[in-house]
Amino acid sequence: MPGEKPPEVKIEIENKTYETIRGTYCWNGTCADTGGPRKLLKGKEPIRVNPVEKVSFNIDYKPKPNKFTLVQISESDEEEVSIIEKSFSAPSQKGTYYYSYGIWWEDKEKEDLFHGDAFYAFALEVG
Repeated sequence: MPGEKPPEVKIEIENKTYETIRGTYCWNGTCADTGGPRKLLKGKEPIRVNPVEKVSFNIDYKPKPNKFTLVQISESDEEEVSIIEKSFSAPSQKGTYYYSYGIWWEDKEKEDLFHGDAFYAFALEVG
């Protein structure tokens, strides 16, 4: 895979672009393990959004990853969130939510063979 580390992932909300923080990854034979989203984002301000606002992912890299997961972490629980066409909706309830966005470059011919993977963290403040 091109590059020393996995590509940056940005999120877009209302035509504004925001950075995410790269966490755990495996890339070109090198793996790095980090803490989860709360630890990675300690001291950083969450992104302010409106309830159910559209949040889109932007990855400027080829080849594009072909497997994705998004986990939402609130004060009380953790749940997987559906991604539709590289986007999801912010929660309807007010509060701070942490996210872990996992992406994989899975081999097109051999199932369960991955050429790289990475996890990215960000937080939303629903107001």
